[in-house]
Amino acid sequence: MSALRAAAIFSDHMVIQKGKPVVIWGHDYDGRTVTVSFAGMTDSVTCANNTFKCVLPPVESYGGPYEMTITDGSDTVTFTDIMVGEVWIAGGQSNMEFELRNEKHGSDELKDLCKNIRFYYTKKNPYIDEFFYIDERNGGWMLPDSQSAQCWSAVGYYFAKELSAHLDVTIGIIGCNWGGTSASNWVDRSLLSEDEDLRSYNDEYDKAMEGKTFEEYCRELDEYNAYVAQWDPKIAEFYTAHPDGSWEEAQEYAGPSRYPGPMGPKSPFRPGGLYLTMLSRIAPYGAKGFIYYQGESDDHKPRMYEKLLNLLIDNWRRLWNDSDMPFIFVQLPMHLYKGDTDTKNWCVIRQAQMNVYKKIRNTGLAVALDCGEYNNIHPVDKTQVGRRLALQALYMTYGLLTREQSSSPMYRSCFRSGSSIVIEADNAPDWKVTGEADGFEAAGADGVFRPAKAVLSPYRITVTSDEVPVPTAVRYKYTNYADVHIFGENGLPLAPIDEHI
Repeated sequence: MSALRAAAIFSDHMVIQKGKPVVIWGHDYDGRTVTVSFAGMTDSVTCANNTFKCVLPPVESYGGPYEMTITDGSDTVTFTDIMVGEVWIAGGQSNMEFELRNEKHGSDELKDLCKNIRFYYTKKNPYIDEFFYIDERNGGWMLPDSQSAQCWSAVGYYFAKELSAHLDVTIGIIGCNWGGTSASNWVDRSLLSEDEDLRSYNDEYDKAMEGKTFEEYCRELDEYNAYVAQWDPKIAEFYTAHPDGSWEEAQEYAGPSRYPGPMGPKSPFRPGGLYLTMLSRIAPYGAKGFIYYQGESDDHKPRMYEKLLNLLIDNWRRLWNDSDMPFIFVQLPMHLYKGDTDTKNWCVIRQAQMNVYKKIRNTGLAVALDCGEYNNIHPVDKTQVGRRLALQALYMTYGLLTREQSSSPMYRSCFRSGSSIVIEADNAPDWKVTGEADGFEAAGADGVFRPAKAVLSPYRITVTSDEVPVPTAVRYKYTNYADVHIFGENGLPLAPIDEHI
């Protein structure tokens, strides 16, 4: 059996990023010289520690198909049907993971797929064992056909479709996501320990494993998996018979949910786990940038999220050895489960995302405030989310749109004028209001927010409350869930606001 192997992400049909060095890595016997040839370029390196990494100069023009050969003189690996195009990494949790076949327009889209899109799905394994490497080898780049595309990220697909319409080149999407995950699962665990607040994620893991052997943990995991195998059909049975039933009623029927199972070395929800078993397995494959949809599972620690997202962006960029690599992320939409109390925790996360966008260079924010669904954390229409991520890329990365064409109206500054607060907004030469211009609140020195009225004019919003004669703070849509009525001239929603003078 040949010892020469490229990393699993290299396969037939792959997309190589135009304009970036082509990094190819893999395994072979120590001392062997491995040579990679692609698009008329070659590089050779001697294996050390049974690994090799070759770096070819950037390919400066789109096109293909090409072949790539990797040889050590005894064995040769050849990949075919390679295109040079634009590659983006689609990270996050379940709303990025949400599959095209389940999306509102997915069945129609699967009948007439965009032919310029190819997809690689990073294998979802939370623990590195012998099965991990076998499963990883069974992956590869997929072409757009009605079978393989069913499991593609719907957000990633619609993002790529929009890019393809403007660029007319092959778009490669690398899916690297897992439902229910915290951002802490996607960063190097050691970096969490360096911050006084973020260290709590590691501390909670250590406490869960305190005094417990690996074997004891595995027995707990086996028992949990056996429980879930019986529970899943019961919960599905309940919702089939009672589609509007409550979560409490469902658990009375099927038994209590024990999700996410015991914390430990095999949990995908352990700090740093998926950074190790997924993200690092695809780095540093050449890519233009990242798109990211996550934050829902960090709503139990919303005031830590700004630090956490900052750390994640820096960590990912360093892993790809590119401190300016574009990072475009979705600001959380409206969401509230039936019967839940609005604790405003998603408001805090939305503001954290806005703060990161304004402070971190070369980031983009896709405002999705109007894209939520009441009582459904997984909105089924992903077209607008994918499109808005693409608008940000077309503006900040490709320079094909202006900021006002691609970005939501956003708070820039405010000042008091008599008994009103005047908000100055970016990207708002005019407004489209589909109902009432509602959702504004003002507060005075007592810090109590009261309903306010708003008058919209180009680049400005004047907010007044009869109950607040001397306003010192203003908010807009500071709620986990509400209808959204205010949009910019470009059709994008006004981003939520939480500001003090």
